[in-house]
Amino acid sequence: MQVIFLIMIVKEQYKADNFTALLLLLFITLTLLFGYKYLNLHHEEYSYEKTSVAIWVPIGAIVCYLLNIYTDLGSVLSAGIIGTLASFLPSINNKQSDYLRKVPDAIYCGVFVGMSSIEITPSIRLIIAAGILSGIFFILSKNLFVGIGGKLGSIAFGGVVLINLINGLL
Repeated sequence: MQVIFLIMIVKEQYKADNFTALLLLLFITLTLLFGYKYLNLHHEEYSYEKTSVAIWVPIGAIVCYLLNIYTDLGSVLSAGIIGTLASFLPSINNKQSDYLRKVPDAIYCGVFVGMSSIEITPSIRLIIAAGILSGIFFILSKNLFVGIGGKLGSIAFGGVVLINLINGLL
């Protein structure tokens, strides 16, 4: 999905110069092929995240969206506030609870969903749907892209884009 958006950006940015656009597309494709072939992005064993952890994804999305829409803080500051508060959850039980150590990641994934602008997600029901879908992606992606930056943002991006696609088709 991200490759398609990169291709659309390159195509739009370089309308007059097709050679540059093709060169950039070739570079992006080779980089992706190199990364897939030589980086250890996948694991042999596969496991799922618990649903009780993933339920925090839509909660983080809703709280961040409401804070963003109904205050003058903006999406970045709203996300920072929610993410910072979520980071203190493991200290409630002195880091003894395995469950509380996993919750901040789920909330922060939801925060990325909640950062959506009102033009992209004009209603709370779309945020709830995107949060739930991102929660499902969060459950399924436990062992994918471990140690690679941008995983939570990519999960949120996928949830928001698919919900907007579905909403546009209905």
